[in-house]
Amino acid sequence: MRALTKALVSATTAVGIAVGGLATAGAATAAPAPAPQQAASAEVGTLAVVNLGLTTTQAKKWQCYLRDWNFDPGKIDGYLGTSSWKAAQRLFNRYGYDAGTVDGIVGTRTIKALQKFLDGRPGMNLDIDGIAGPETKAAFATFAGWQSC
Repeated sequence: MRALTKALVSATTAVGIAVGGLATAGAATAAPAPAPQQAASAEVGTLAVVNLGLTTTQAKKWQCYLRDWNFDPGKIDGYLGTSSWKAAQRLFNRYGYDAGTVDGIVGTRTIKALQKFLDGRPGMNLDIDGIAGPETKAAFATFAGWQSC
């Protein structure tokens, strides 16, 4: 019996060392916890909101603007997610600002379309470069601030 126990302990120790060290010999072969996967999916939800520097109040006003012009942004909540950006892309495309594919992704083309849209407003003189820099963000905030909701 002692020989069998010794053999099992030796085998478990060898597996533990091979998998991750002697201290973790018992737990090393356990199934990994799903926590990292849960954290990643929570992160995706957070990354899907792109307010481009707008406060939630300004973002709500932008969403109301989109809604009032019959481009449904979804829930008016002050968080510019996929539905809000799809509405913006539809608006940009309708009025010739060329946002490209309506996919809700805020890429270079969508930023350029936003810049073209804002550039036509009084007192706004933006470089149309597709980069959401400080001038673009300030112009977007100013425009959103002019709106009512």
